[in-house]
Amino acid sequence: MAISYNRLWKLLIDKKMTTAELRKQADIAPNTLTRMKKDQEVTMQVLERICEVLDTDFGEIVEYYPDEER
Repeated sequence: MAISYNRLWKLLIDKKMTTAELRKQADIAPNTLTRMKKDQEVTMQVLERICEVLDTDFGEIVEYYPDEER
């Protein structure tokens, strides 16, 4: 399973929000944000807090790719 957070980074640009602001408002640890920048998995609780801060849903911040498509 391959996950991409490219939609999240684009949404942050659209909302003119920095990753530091997101980290603070969603109470995300710095290493968790680093994992996301590397398209590594994070917990659903983290994704839920991000969605709450950005007033959006999972489909707007996460993309799933079957392994052969990456």
